Amino acid sequence: MKRQEKQKDERKAKKGIIRDLIILGIFLAITVILLIEFPDKREPVIATSWDFFLEMILILPAVMVLLGLFAVFVPKNMVVKYLGKTSGIKGIFLAILIGALPTGPLYIAFPIAATLLKKGARISNIILFLSAWACIKIPQELVELQFLGLQFMVTRLILTVIFVIIMALIIEWIMKWSENKGGVKNAV
Repeated sequence: MKRQEKQKDERKAKKGIIRDLIILGIFLAITVILLIEFPDKREPVIATSWDFFLEMILILPAVMVLLGLFAVFVPKNMVVKYLGKTSGIKGIFLAILIGALPTGPLYIAFPIAATLLKKGARISNIILFLSAWACIKIPQELVELQFLGLQFMVTRLILTVIFVIIMALIIEWIMKWSENKGGVKNAV
């Protein structure tokens, strides 16, 4: 039984890799066609792509090390307790806080979110974590305070938190609904 599940997982992983390579190939083909069509954009596109590549090469190894440490040293039951289905309002605000503290590009947050999800975090808390990383960073709030004033910063922060929470809960509900609907179809 376990052997069949392992083979099924391996096939699923291979299909995922093939799909990713096809998408990458399509993306590269479109990029080459566009660069041929618009030669004046070639230099800025290549320079920006190179800068982004160098940034990722410098940042991603450290992120992978931290993810490995997180995967080993943070027990699953702790993630389930604080960010899982029964975490409630405490989990919502903890997810926002965890997402708001770090600085750095959003692509760093996705592997962290995937690890949290594998360890049993609630979908809405993952969405909150990613949304907070994207738009509720503490350093960003301080810059807003300095340049736009306290009233603007507080108003934007409160509205962002409210709408991000609503969005996360709606997305979680839609995902559960679609899984249940799919489960009913598959059972018939």
